[in-house]
Amino acid sequence: MCIRIIGASNRRYAHIGDVIVAVIKEAVPNMPLERSEVVRPVIVLTCKELKRDNGMIIRYDDNAVVNIDQEGNPKGTRIFGAIARELRELNFTKIVSLAPEVL
Repeated sequence: MCIRIIGASNRRYAHIGDVIVAVIKEAVPNMPLERSEVVRPVIVLTCKELKRDNGMIIRYDDNAVVNIDQEGNPKGTRIFGAIARELRELNFTKIVSLAPEVL
């Protein structure tokens, strides 16, 4: 669950590439992340449409984030599914290199 958007004083919604402060509501057993832990992930997929400069609109079926450390490197080693090309422009190159497909 999103608590706050980093770098935005009063924005209501976060978009792809935004770093947020979030709390974990549901966790898988035997994982390093626990329930009710506060983390700083970057948003990689959103259900809300993303309109590009060339007129293309991309939309995903669900929302997804990737947990990152203070330097912006992902904490995990695997990413499932396609991610948006806009993350490369925002210097999340390590996340882009782990993804199987970039749209």
